[in-house]
Amino acid sequence: MDSRTVALIRTTFKAVAAEEGGPEKLARSFYAILFTDYPQVRDFFPAAMDAQRDRLVKAISYALDRLEEPNKLLPFLAQLGRDHRKYGVQPAHYTAVAVSLKSAMQVYAGTEMWTDEVDRAWDEGLKIIADTMIGAAEKETTPPVWTGTVVERREVLRNLTVLRLQLDQPMQYAAGQYLSVQIPSRPRMWRYMSPAVPANANGEIEFHVRGVLGGWVSSAIVGQTAVGDQWLLGSPLGGLGIPRNTKRKMLMVGCGTGIAPLRAQLMAMAQRRTNPKVHLFVGGHHPCDLYDLDTLNSLAVSNRWLTVTPVTEHDENPWWYTDSGELAPAYPGLEPLVTGQIGRVVASFGAWADRDVQIVGSPSMVQTTKFRMMAAGTLTKNIRHDPLF
Repeated sequence: MDSRTVALIRTTFKAVAAEEGGPEKLARSFYAILFTDYPQVRDFFPAAMDAQRDRLVKAISYALDRLEEPNKLLPFLAQLGRDHRKYGVQPAHYTAVAVSLKSAMQVYAGTEMWTDEVDRAWDEGLKIIADTMIGAAEKETTPPVWTGTVVERREVLRNLTVLRLQLDQPMQYAAGQYLSVQIPSRPRMWRYMSPAVPANANGEIEFHVRGVLGGWVSSAIVGQTAVGDQWLLGSPLGGLGIPRNTKRKMLMVGCGTGIAPLRAQLMAMAQRRTNPKVHLFVGGHHPCDLYDLDTLNSLAVSNRWLTVTPVTEHDENPWWYTDSGELAPAYPGLEPLVTGQIGRVVASFGAWADRDVQIVGSPSMVQTTKFRMMAAGTLTKNIRHDPLF
């Protein structure tokens, strides 16, 4: 795709998105056209569409930002294509989506902006996206979906639960990747979650889940999941991870349950003979949010290449938190606790010019930390995080 085509696609999308309520209007129009002209696809989507509409616009933005970086875009699209097999999607469905999206764009762009050249540009862009996803799906030999049975549930905090599942067959994912899950009480509401352990031949997997206020799926997982429940899991996604032979040092920054994919990577690295130095900053609002320090301490004690610095915004626990009254354990493998906002704390160490950076947490935490690090001199190309949707 040449630069002129890319520019036309981006310009029209940004013009629509820049209007007041533009992204929401575009998403609503797209789904209205799709469900009207292709009613058979409605069954692929949840009854409540609010989250789905928001996710659509973010996914489009993510893809458009990488149109001139095929080495990043095409692998991402291939992963999505493999993941979409869980819906039973066929090539005809991609055509339906492309036609509906282009029609919605045309409505809001207007006749003056939507020229024949713009129309051809969108046809070319959407064809590349569809062909890449379809091709990856057709070549894939792994299952379209895995079944996982909950075998252990542990309440860590009142709104945070650790769950272990036994898969019906092993899943080969790279430590640091994420995948979509569907729970019995929320059919067709797939949510992305990161395994907190590396893949293993026994098909065991662990998730750390925090209930989000107003969250349909996370709240149901924390409040209702029981041993014996069966989940569905889609194909692995994401590009976080540390290559085996890299010599470049790593900086990891994780907040809350964002520690899960970082923890999985550290566990995988601990099985290797040699590793680059890694500095992990693990953050939370309160000391009790640093729920996995035992594991991180054990990893740091056993692996001299790992430094772990805990960070909390407040130095006291919230009023609702109660513990056994016992003294907090000493952690000889960890750096002293730092109080402050994690992005500001990390940036205070300087530009981290000799490090590759991974940031994991809520979208706001990722963006804030990224901007603070860039302001401190960290190169954007050295910072990685998964798509914020």
